[in-house]
Amino acid sequence: MSAALTVIGSINLDLVATAATLPAPGETVTGAVLARHPGGKGANQALAARRLGATVRMVGRVGTDSMAEEALALLKADGVDVAGVAVDAQAATGVALIAVDAAGENQIIVAPGANARVTPAELPPEIEGAVILQLELPVATVSAAVARASGFVVLNLAPAAQVPADVLARADLIVVNETEAAFYGQGLHQARGMVAVTLGGKGARLFKGGVEVARAAPPPVAVVDTTGAGDCFVAALTVALLEARPADQALRFACTAGALAVTRTGAQPSLPTRAEVNAAMESAAEAG
Repeated sequence: MSAALTVIGSINLDLVATAATLPAPGETVTGAVLARHPGGKGANQALAARRLGATVRMVGRVGTDSMAEEALALLKADGVDVAGVAVDAQAATGVALIAVDAAGENQIIVAPGANARVTPAELPPEIEGAVILQLELPVATVSAAVARASGFVVLNLAPAAQVPADVLARADLIVVNETEAAFYGQGLHQARGMVAVTLGGKGARLFKGGVEVARAAPPPVAVVDTTGAGDCFVAALTVALLEARPADQALRFACTAGALAVTRTGAQPSLPTRAEVNAAMESAAEAG
């Protein structure tokens, strides 16, 4: 049976400039190639979960500008339910300005626009089933969503920000990278559930009550663009756990999905399908 979940989060249009190198402070780098892709951590995670086989509902906010349709295009094309996406007549659709170098590393500046105006009033009185949240929405909205959630709660604590202790404690799964893990410290492990710490190209570790319960490494891949890989990991780990996979298998599934996402450009265009992840896992197993 496929997983079903709600993603409450940001929806952006990504403006991506790919160049040989990233600029240092005060430096201008020219010769870049510009592309436009749907993005936003919430929308990325919603689409990733959908492509991995889940039934997904997206809750968020866009503006009335022409960028809104671009930002929602792939969600709609892949069958994500966007009935919960509101239109804001007073704020622009969120935009991320992304610079990517030849090694796939990136720098990102986000203008949240309508995302900053998602309030608790827009949330359902009760959020049934699994829910994924990030911190590109106001913390008050995230807190309200957690309080109304009756099912499996996933918190991707990115970008790092101060969050009430009761919100952390309620989470069934917290996902952070190494920098975010250092920001939150041992408070992360007060959650009732698990904590996943991503390690970039080295994979990820999964903890329960501060004790490591699994670790996994991604398959070797050629890195093109790391944008969206972390969001893909969050969605894949959530889907795998909702399908009741053992912790080590779920983590390996998530690491494989995240690795595939770095092999193509663009946060959402790069997100793999379930068939692609399964094939990569089978190939890795055959290789020993």
